[in-house]
Amino acid sequence: MSRPLLEVIALDVADAVAAQAGGADRLELVTDMAADGLTPSRETFAAIRSAVDIPLRVMLRASDGFAAGGAAALDALCARAEKLRAEGADEFVLGFLSSDGLADLAAVGALLDVIGAGPGLDESRWTFHRAIDHAADRDALRRQLAGLPGLDTFLTAGSATGVDDGLPVLLAEAAGGVAYGAAGGAVGGAAGPRIMVGGGLRLDHLPALRAAGTDAFHIGGAARPSGWGGPVDIASVEEWRAALDEVVPVG
Repeated sequence: MSRPLLEVIALDVADAVAAQAGGADRLELVTDMAADGLTPSRETFAAIRSAVDIPLRVMLRASDGFAAGGAAALDALCARAEKLRAEGADEFVLGFLSSDGLADLAAVGALLDVIGAGPGLDESRWTFHRAIDHAADRDALRRQLAGLPGLDTFLTAGSATGVDDGLPVLLAEAAGGVAYGAAGGAVGGAAGPRIMVGGGLRLDHLPALRAAGTDAFHIGGAARPSGWGGPVDIASVEEWRAALDEVVPVG
């Protein structure tokens, strides 16, 4: 049985070092949590990459919300992504919705071309983030994204308002084979990305999610007892690591 993946949000080097020391398997690098997480600078990525040796996923998002913005905004974001790629970033987090509430494939495709997830390029792995929780139709969005190169994770709370409200959706999707484990699951009958649960996730959610087969978890504020104004706390990450390692899925 594989160890559950624990991803922790890091804003700076101190966060990253503490998260790794506490047992995180991967980091999501962002800035400006007041805007729910935006793209960090190239310099921040480089400093964190030098400080830790676990995988880093870099957020590609220029403003609060799930719209990519106009052509100029998308071009600017692509330019930032290109600089991060040149610095060595090879894992990313992104996801945009169009006005119809489904995936903005033009924006996603433009970024995939830059980060090296297109035909003939070295494939970057990436997460489609919680835009899925704000989509008009979760199933339709997944069908839109099926087969995109490098997509290996959906980050979701099951609801726009968080795991408390989204837990029934997450469990129903897992029961129906829509939530994917480490070995892949079903998206229209084909192997698909794994689901990573995050967004108001608490320790008491873990038994039901693990029993359903979920094996990837994402925390931000839960690793910061002092709130977003304070750093990642090693002991808090250790608590999550221990809880995940102790909770055994059924079957």
